[in-house]
Amino acid sequence: MQRSESVRKEAKFIPKGESVRKEAKYMIFQEAEIELLNDKAKQIRRDIVEMIYKVQSGHIGGSLSIVEILVSLYYECMNINPDNPVWEDRDRFVLSKGHTAPALYAILSDRGFYPREYLLTSFRRIDSKLQGHPDMKKTPGVDMTSGSLGIGLSAACGMALGARIKNKPFRVYTIIGDGETNEGQIWEAASTAAHYKLDHLTAFVDCNKLQNDGDTKDIKEMEPMKDKWQAFGWNALEIDGHNIHQVLEAISSAWKCHGKPTVIICRTVKGRGVSFMENSITFHGSSPNDEQFKQAMKELT
Repeated sequence: MQRSESVRKEAKFIPKGESVRKEAKYMIFQEAEIELLNDKAKQIRRDIVEMIYKVQSGHIGGSLSIVEILVSLYYECMNINPDNPVWEDRDRFVLSKGHTAPALYAILSDRGFYPREYLLTSFRRIDSKLQGHPDMKKTPGVDMTSGSLGIGLSAACGMALGARIKNKPFRVYTIIGDGETNEGQIWEAASTAAHYKLDHLTAFVDCNKLQNDGDTKDIKEMEPMKDKWQAFGWNALEIDGHNIHQVLEAISSAWKCHGKPTVIICRTVKGRGVSFMENSITFHGSSPNDEQFKQAMKELT
């Protein structure tokens, strides 16, 4: 599979199974194309809500807060091949905040890695393909097993170093939770990435201001987030994590940055898209009841 070298002059959505990655100089988007991506984000949110409601288990709030990041990566930026999930030259993605697997599963299904019905019949079932946290040995399209918070950036660093050693063209992306940055291993990995100048590594920090036990500022204040990453030697950008145009522009900037890794600090809303879930710690790990499910799906229509 070769990455795309042409500008799409009119809005065109990537069909299932098609691999694409634009070079930085080709990152030109029209409003119609952004609108299609926003529509896709709404569809992915519906899938997330439905799969968690169906099994009455899962982390819904944090899954909803990373949708625009994933849509931008998997439909516009990453070089992947659903027909060959282990293609050696594919771009890699690590969901470090592995409890938000429903968002990744919905994306992978829609991109054609496995049938959509798996979302409703396999998620969080014993011995199923879609475990509660990503499992690279069970789920096609998952590049790294995760769930134990703090390990994802280290794994992403290893992948990026591997690409350099093997002279491979792929890029590595990872999503970290803002509460997850409480973990010391995140900063050890941040130091490693900067030391080795891993400029083909891009990390997203999902700053939705809530974690399992409450507000992030009350558990352990990690702001100013941008300053901390810059102090560790990263190219640090800060955006609205629900604005797809800003997400794509930030990724484009990451591609253009040489000599250091890039972190994109995404200001997001936990439970985004469903009014009663937004900024609610209740829906960190709770599932909607019947009435809440109907209301959520109505709002996401």
